[in-house]
Amino acid sequence: MTNRTRTDVLLLAGFCAFLFFYGLGQFGLIGADEPRYAQVAREMLNRHDWVTPMLGGHPWLEKPPLYYWQAMLVYAVVGISDSTARIPSALDATLLVVAVYLFFRKFRRGVEVDAALITASCAAIIGYARAASMDMPLTATFGIGMLAWWAWRESSKRGYLAGFYACMALGMLAKGPVAPFLAAIVIVVYAASFREWRLIWKTLWLPGILLFLAISMPWYIAVQLANPQFFREFVLQHNLARFSSNLYHHPEPFWYYIPVIALAVVPWTIFVGAAAVESLRTWWNERTPVRPEPDAELQFRVFLSSWLIVPVVFFSISQSKLPGYILPAVPAGAIMLADYLLRHFESNVSVPKGLAVLHSLVAGAPIVPAVLIGYVVSEHRLPGGRPMWIAFAVAFILCVAIALTLMSRARLRMLRFVTLIPVVLAVAAVLKMGTTAIDQKLSTRPLALELASIETEKLPIAVCGVPREVEYGLAFYRDEVVARYEIGSVPPFEHLLVASPAWKSNVVALTRGRRITLLGHYSPQNLDYYWVAVAAKP
Repeated sequence: MTNRTRTDVLLLAGFCAFLFFYGLGQFGLIGADEPRYAQVAREMLNRHDWVTPMLGGHPWLEKPPLYYWQAMLVYAVVGISDSTARIPSALDATLLVVAVYLFFRKFRRGVEVDAALITASCAAIIGYARAASMDMPLTATFGIGMLAWWAWRESSKRGYLAGFYACMALGMLAKGPVAPFLAAIVIVVYAASFREWRLIWKTLWLPGILLFLAISMPWYIAVQLANPQFFREFVLQHNLARFSSNLYHHPEPFWYYIPVIALAVVPWTIFVGAAAVESLRTWWNERTPVRPEPDAELQFRVFLSSWLIVPVVFFSISQSKLPGYILPAVPAGAIMLADYLLRHFESNVSVPKGLAVLHSLVAGAPIVPAVLIGYVVSEHRLPGGRPMWIAFAVAFILCVAIALTLMSRARLRMLRFVTLIPVVLAVAAVLKMGTTAIDQKLSTRPLALELASIETEKLPIAVCGVPREVEYGLAFYRDEVVARYEIGSVPPFEHLLVASPAWKSNVVALTRGRRITLLGHYSPQNLDYYWVAVAAKP
């Protein structure tokens, strides 16, 4: 290992460790998905069942098993906790960053570290690398697979094509058929851009298809045999119905993913946009039906543009929209920017002042919400007075420093360095100043600890009128099935009840004839908790 390689390894290891792993457990699992997926993996591990995802003792067939398998392995080695539930996503993000580095080292030497660090520091990559969810496993397998496909395209080595099919199979196990389907559209769009139709047929390589089936199909066959309802629930409801209807109540306007993708690649948004515009403009100007062999660099740029645009357009058509859906497009933007830097490093052109100023604003602005995150989460607004002025002063100083550096003689060669400074500061500020508020307001971990502190013996728990986040969070942190009053599941035995104060009359009605005592109030989320006695015998 050369000194340069050793330095690259240490640099990437340090950034991945800080951005993805450091402070994973400083706040509890948030939302409905994180605790639900973490609990499914725990129940599968407890049952020694690697086929059927289980939640509350019943099959949970919404998602494929790759994340669950990863979490089960981590649980078995490290133990079960909220931080270990997030380790699979952090590992997947690290693998993606390493793959980007190795790809550039092999095919685009000179900016391999830039490419890897730009990928690692995109806002969406950092956020989802710290979440117990399927989005990062899908993004990593899809991203590595697309890089493998281009490596085959450029080198004609079938080993890369086999890697592409293997990654698409893992993507199929991460989140279903969306991975191979998106890959197929990207390849078709790219081939159509240069009228290279034979490339589609060359990609359909029989050994690769057999490899894809050998990796992905055994679980699908096994889970269908064990659960005859799987096809209806997973394919018809959670894939086709989710795409074609608002069955799961996530409606957004058609243009929703334009601001989402812009935020997802922060702090690199301005230069990613500049790289995309330059690539598409060059393709438009140089396209000609009689040109025998388009420039290889232009082909790579069009491939990246297809990879970036296809997921955005595809999910914009969907009737159900969530931010994580287009995460697989984010690595394409990062790689496109690295390729843009490689070209402009060689030409040593100056950075337009407008571009430098806009980039400095986008790169420095996240410092404000990062520093004030605790107040924003608690009060749902920005504070006034001194804290606000301090946050804006820090952001202003960073913006000026970034803009002046980019307009100096150093130009683009300092882009990575000056942009990573606010990224590191923003992540550090959130972990230092915001985790307590996030934990109290968005996670049920403090509530679960509060309930445990008042129990002389552990009692079953039920909920009434609370969000799904609370129900699934309590199920994970107490490792038990949570009953829900409003659907008629009122336990006849002694139990604890967590309820919204707005549902107090319902609680009184549903527990009539039983002793019930208000034990306390969890003010950060406005929840009451009660002790409910055994139901009287009729």
